[in-house]
Amino acid sequence: MGTTNNEASPGLTATEDSLRLLIDTIPAMVFTALPDGSVDFVNRQWLQYLGLSLDEVQGWGWGPTIHPEDRARSIDHWRSTVAAGQGAENELRVRRADGVYRWILGRFVPWHDESGKIVKWYGVSTDIDDRKRAEEALRRSEDRIRLIIDTIPTMAWSIRPDGAIDFLNQRWLDYTGLSLEEEIEDPTRPMHPEDIPSAMEKWRANLATGEPSEEELRLRRADGEYRWFLVRTAPLRDEQGNLVKWYGVSIDIEDRRHAEDSLRDALDEINKLKDQLYKENIALREEIVNGSMFEEIVGTSPALQKVLVLVAKVAPTDSTVLISGETGTGKELIARGIHKRSSRAGRVFVSVNCAAVPQSLIASELFGHEKGAFTDAIHQRLGRFELAEGGTIFLDEIGELPAETQIALLRVLQEREFERVGRTKPIRADVRVIASTNRDLQTAIDAGTFRSDLFYRLNVFPIEMPPLRERKEDIPLLVEYFIHRFASKTGKKIRRINKGTLGILTSYTWPGNIRELQNVIERSVILNETETFTIDRSWLIHKSRQTPRGKALSAKLATHEKEMIEAALAESRGRVSGPSGAAAKLGIPPSTLDSKITALKINKHRFKTS
Repeated sequence: MGTTNNEASPGLTATEDSLRLLIDTIPAMVFTALPDGSVDFVNRQWLQYLGLSLDEVQGWGWGPTIHPEDRARSIDHWRSTVAAGQGAENELRVRRADGVYRWILGRFVPWHDESGKIVKWYGVSTDIDDRKRAEEALRRSEDRIRLIIDTIPTMAWSIRPDGAIDFLNQRWLDYTGLSLEEEIEDPTRPMHPEDIPSAMEKWRANLATGEPSEEELRLRRADGEYRWFLVRTAPLRDEQGNLVKWYGVSIDIEDRRHAEDSLRDALDEINKLKDQLYKENIALREEIVNGSMFEEIVGTSPALQKVLVLVAKVAPTDSTVLISGETGTGKELIARGIHKRSSRAGRVFVSVNCAAVPQSLIASELFGHEKGAFTDAIHQRLGRFELAEGGTIFLDEIGELPAETQIALLRVLQEREFERVGRTKPIRADVRVIASTNRDLQTAIDAGTFRSDLFYRLNVFPIEMPPLRERKEDIPLLVEYFIHRFASKTGKKIRRINKGTLGILTSYTWPGNIRELQNVIERSVILNETETFTIDRSWLIHKSRQTPRGKALSAKLATHEKEMIEAALAESRGRVSGPSGAAAKLGIPPSTLDSKITALKINKHRFKTS
């Protein structure tokens, strides 16, 4: 007589218990199910998330936690997955312990024995509610822009990079009397037969070169009449220069004089819409990418916990926040955390580094400008405040704003409105403002370079970021976090940290704070050739250990370094990043150069030329 499973495999039971204990402690929501699909284990993370006991969710008891609209579909999907015996995934809404339904992505795979029989199902669930909200906001943005384009009094369209039509506005369809499907099937159908060969030849050349173009040709109206049109196409590219889309407009030029005016207005309008769509989509995509950044705030020190308590209290409000602290302490990370936990989390988060924008352009960057507002303003441009409508704008290095822009910002904070450069009609601003500075603004006020009334408007809820030297308890956690992060990127396996190295890192004063620590770890991981993490002690030089002669040498080196940086900035006309920037000329990362410019008190804007 054969033995029972329990009698035959005590080792297997012990191993499974160990694995369950391990799974019960990892920061992920995990469950297991029997071959028939009934749940037999849910880890602690899942139980805490649902606010239920293991007995309540075992078997099919988890069903009532699913949103009523998703319940039947999700249970049917799970049963189908079990019947098929293959891994699958499903998105559904689940009721959290506080009663709120949130979107969850569930992934599950079967475990087979040696004979191929399923003996267990394993699943992992991830909260994707924030991502879903950001994606929905992006979709609404695109739909809104399409609706606007569909109603403008201009024949407009968009074309994929391969030349295939993907959108024609209603004005175009009404004029030609054709459907979108008919246009896609034969784009030449409304063209005059005599104009088709030259038009297609020119269009193929444009596709090959990726250059804007314009062409005059005749298009057939719904009543059969041909009229002359000026057809203009322009490419849209991403940050890497890759072609994303072609946009085009057609203007009736039967009456040439009237057509020239219409063409100018239509091109301005389409460029405005294209710019709005591009920038708003970029901002929303950044929000999707950065939506989980608050989880990257690593540390348990009292100094950091004090900050996080303040963040939790101010986030649900709409109050203006001023974050102060040294460079590299993570001020933007805190700003993103406040936004993510606010009622505006589903809208965009727009970040502006006030020190990185030339003073002559900062007003246009923040508030936008009208066509012709200044020499290079050939199109209307939306500012960051308009792009942040309904969301949050983060003004980094607020102390660098010029006086006239401080006045405009004060008006936004007081009256919730602003004006584009070159426009007198005010624009309402529903935007939460979070600002940061590494400067002593009170000193700037005393020196007359920063307005006291603006300071009081910004300083509604101050948060002081502690420097890393006041968070030494967090250094081991940060070191582990950065090692894992950069080792994953470089494909290296680092299993332990040299004790001496950890001592060196903990005792160092870190004048560049977390950013400096991050750079040191990244550099070390790149150079590391073993599974034990070490650093070069010479990279970290304590100022307190320098001899008078060493201090004199450091001062001399600093002067020489400043001269080199200024020479590179002069050669690159004040540009820091990019192929022709000063950082590339010096062979260092742009972030490192920015830190050195700040530390050496170099005014990079004086090297910019008009």
